[in-house]
Amino acid sequence: VEEGVVSIEDFAKLKFRVGQVIEAEKVPKADKLLKLTVDLGDEKRTIVSGIAQFYTPEEIVGKKIIVFTNLKPRKIFGIESKGMVLAAKDDKTLRLLTVDGDIENGSYVS
Repeated sequence: VEEGVVSIEDFAKLKFRVGQVIEAEKVPKADKLLKLTVDLGDEKRTIVSGIAQFYTPEEIVGKKIIVFTNLKPRKIFGIESKGMVLAAKDDKTLRLLTVDGDIENGSYVS
């Protein structure tokens, strides 16, 4: 396999789901971080994300986003983060990946 190329079997191990941000707040003493509560349909998760320079908490609440859900949990500034939001970034900005139209929270991305 070519270096940097992922097999379909390895890619299939990654789980991505649609989640709706139901709460968001700045993380104290961390200018770049927001603490998000995301509704994944069958559960709610806390996710810490480095998006505070691009979104205010008020802007992000209600958005349906794509979450990498089977990432090993990690403590960030003392908060356990259980997932990662997906975003696109260029030299100037960052934009969260969202879904086109209405779909149930927790739906799997394929």
